[in-house]
Amino acid sequence: MKIGELARRTAVSERSLRYYEEQGLLVSTRTPCGHRTYPERAVDRVIRIQELFAAGLCSGKIAELLPCMRDEDGGPSEAATPWLVADLRRQRARIDKQIAELMRTREILDDVIVVASGASAEAGVETAEPAPSRR
Repeated sequence: MKIGELARRTAVSERSLRYYEEQGLLVSTRTPCGHRTYPERAVDRVIRIQELFAAGLCSGKIAELLPCMRDEDGGPSEAATPWLVADLRRQRARIDKQIAELMRTREILDDVIVVASGASAEAGVETAEPAPSRR
C-alpha cells in the first residue's frame, strides 16, 4: 500500500510515517518511480508505534523495543531478550508514577467541582441552589 493509504488506515500523518522510517521504526520499499510502499503488516506496526509513543516512550526506546514485540497483538516475540527487562521496568515505574500523579490531579479537580457546584462533599451530589459566583 502507498503512504497515503497507510496514513488513512492508521490516522497517522504521512509526515509522521516518514519520521518513523527515518528513525528505523517502519520499513518501506520503493517503486521504480520512488514512491514508498508498505506491506499490510505495517498497519499493525504503526498502531503499535502510536501506543508506545502514547505511553511516553521516545523513538530511540521504541526502536529498541519493537524487535521484541509482535505487531499483531503487542505480545513478546521470540526475539525478546532479557537485556531489555531492567529498562522496561524503569519505563513501567515512570508510567505508574504518571498515573498516580494524574489520579491525584483528578481528585483535586473533583474536590474543586464539588465546591464550585455547591454540592455536598460527603454525598457528592449537587445542592438545589448553585454556589454563589466568585467574581
